[in-house]
Amino acid sequence: MNNSKNKSKGTFIFSSMDEDQQDFYPIIADGDDDELFSANVPDVLPILPLRNAVLFPGVVMPISVGRSKSLNLVREAYGETRMVGTVAQRNGQVDDPQLADLYSVGTMAEILKILEMPDGTTTVILQGKKRILIEKLVEHPSYLKASVHPLSEVVSDTKSHEFFAIIESLKDFSLKIVKSSVNIPQEAQFAVKNIENVTFLVNFICNNTELSTAEKQDLLERNDIKDRSTKLLSLLMREVQMLELKKDIQQKVKVDMDQQQREYLLHQQIKTIQDELGGSPVQQELEELKKKAKQKKWKEEVQKLFDKEMAKLSRMNPAAGEYSVQLGYLDTLLELPWNEYTEDNFDLNHAEKVLNEDHFGLDNVKERILEHLAVLKLKGDMKSPIICLYGPPGVGKTSLGRSVASALGRKYIRMSLGGLHDESEIRGHRKTYIGAMPGRVIQNLIKAGSANPVFILDEIDKVSSDFHGDPASALLEVLDPEQNIEFHDNYLDVDFDLSRVLFIATANTVSTIHPALRDRMELIDVSGYLMEEKREIAKRHLVKRQLENHGMGKNSITFSKEILDRIIENYTRESGVRELDKMLAKVIRRVARKVVSGSEYNKKMTEEDLRGYLGVPKYTKDSYEGNEYAGVVTGLAWTSVGGEILYIETSLSAGKGKFNITGNLGDVMKESAAIALEYLRSHASSLGLKADVFEKWDVHIHVPEGAIPKDGPSAGITMATALASAFTQRKVKKHLAMTGEITLRGKVLPVGGIKEKILAAKRAGIKEIILSELNRKDLEEINEIYLKGLTFHFVRNVGDVFAIALLKEKIEHPLPIS
Repeated sequence: MNNSKNKSKGTFIFSSMDEDQQDFYPIIADGDDDELFSANVPDVLPILPLRNAVLFPGVVMPISVGRSKSLNLVREAYGETRMVGTVAQRNGQVDDPQLADLYSVGTMAEILKILEMPDGTTTVILQGKKRILIEKLVEHPSYLKASVHPLSEVVSDTKSHEFFAIIESLKDFSLKIVKSSVNIPQEAQFAVKNIENVTFLVNFICNNTELSTAEKQDLLERNDIKDRSTKLLSLLMREVQMLELKKDIQQKVKVDMDQQQREYLLHQQIKTIQDELGGSPVQQELEELKKKAKQKKWKEEVQKLFDKEMAKLSRMNPAAGEYSVQLGYLDTLLELPWNEYTEDNFDLNHAEKVLNEDHFGLDNVKERILEHLAVLKLKGDMKSPIICLYGPPGVGKTSLGRSVASALGRKYIRMSLGGLHDESEIRGHRKTYIGAMPGRVIQNLIKAGSANPVFILDEIDKVSSDFHGDPASALLEVLDPEQNIEFHDNYLDVDFDLSRVLFIATANTVSTIHPALRDRMELIDVSGYLMEEKREIAKRHLVKRQLENHGMGKNSITFSKEILDRIIENYTRESGVRELDKMLAKVIRRVARKVVSGSEYNKKMTEEDLRGYLGVPKYTKDSYEGNEYAGVVTGLAWTSVGGEILYIETSLSAGKGKFNITGNLGDVMKESAAIALEYLRSHASSLGLKADVFEKWDVHIHVPEGAIPKDGPSAGITMATALASAFTQRKVKKHLAMTGEITLRGKVLPVGGIKEKILAAKRAGIKEIILSELNRKDLEEINEIYLKGLTFHFVRNVGDVFAIALLKEKIEHPLPIS
């Protein structure tokens, strides 16, 4: 580039124009000293901060401008005087530098050109004119402006032999550096050889040498050219020595084009450089590991293992593949929370308050947690219980773990076991294998950073096994309070104490859990909620959460008791509240859309609004259907979503004694029907029936809702009562339901799911329930609120059932059965 005032020669080459990392090579400028000395400096200049760069007088260089203040500055200055003050930042990381962030000495520069680059950046070409001293800041709204004072260049004794020798040495060292460095273009040799003015030459070399910003700034601040040249010479000498040292290092190492040899060469070079500098990162890393080990609270056995493995690591070549494996193992040992425990909050009132705020109901679980906390407070140290919460989906089993952790002041970990089929997921792999890692138990403890967290083992009933091993068997050691004090992970190969971890397992059913595993856990039944409980949960938790999740205010919409009941009864069918939560979210989403669109809506939800938001009701409420028909009896059933009432219908038709069963029933339920009919045959006389009556009538038993599979023995007494009612044509007692298994001798055996069945009976309007005498104990564990309004009959045999259930009164238009 040519300049009208300047005889310039050379080329302009740069590899990067990033304001944060400026790799550039200036245009070679040459001229008379008068041009530098006679440049007029205004009293006030706009200040352009430079990152990682220093501009010298006489040098032309490009910079990439990215900051909005800097862009405003250069564009405004380019349209006026074109003069700016360039000053280096003390810290290149500061994005919005103030006067205190800049050096006090800079260079007045002329903006020669502003270039809009193809990649969208702006490049400004500057030419240094004269050194300046910043005196004070001048107020300006858009960018920095300061009053400046020109600094004169002292050119003395330039004709002496000493100064001549310095300049020639600078040229020689510069040429050596250009030849040896890959970062400086070879065209720079041409510039060094052809610049005749010593001031321009010195400034050119200062600008191009690979020095730090602080070193370049030091050179700029020197007024005497000879002093600046002498300092520059010492810096160049250092650079030449470093290049020669690198050359010596390369000569010491064998050169081979083979890839493995090439990698070895690079490592040797690094090692030699590190030795020359007096330190090795590898050695520093080893020292850091030892320093961390001194802070661990582990046992002597673990300390010995660490020392042994540490000694093994120090003998390894860092380039070897085994080095990273060994280093990873030691890092795992150090990251584990050996005997590091969080302090428990022993305030029982606080714990109870947290548990009650987060979850409604679940009293058995809360009582067990509070009992554990009380004993822990008295004893000071005890093994944590292994609790298993089982019940239908959506009742809050998993989320309860987070509340327990909050109540105790412990860390919280959740590990899903659903579909887990590899034993190594629990115990880890031996570290000799490639890609080995510890099991998920140890990994989660590292994540928690504590050896006594609340650890949720979610869906423990869904653990499977295959040729990889049996994870359930591996969990035996984790969940046994007598064994988990010395839990052995294959990767660690040293025992870790899990006895202070509070394990809480969750399951939908205990029947699929490994028997030995089930025996080690304290089982707590988390059954379904009453409609009243669901309503309270919705009012206290679900509505608030969904309003918050959808960005709605607390009073944006309100749900009355009746509306919540309608949603629960007509749009959900579950033991928990997960589906209820989804329905509330759907309603609030519809309301949110109306709010955003500016449409009117009722802040107090009505039944009409509800139907518009959720559509027609999905479910109808189970209700008692009366006793006008013989052979129709109400039973009680347990399902995965809670209890339901179940109608057993029996129909007789003249025939030859055929027996037919429909309703998508399982084998156990079919067997119950066969046992009920056989009992009736053998005890016909007690009901006033002749023995041959069963040969004259065909029997058909049907259980409605045939699309739903049904199985289990609990409908035994219901089927027996339905058959007895059909053959005697006697009415069944009103508002009565029953559940129980029968035997051929007529004994009534106990069944499960009593609480869920009682809830279903209450919802359907049932007032009396027949249960086995052996189920009496189950009622003692059920809250009285669930039993209110119900009468229970406890029976020992089918005869007792008939005495309670069958009325003397026959139906209208009875069949002529004799």
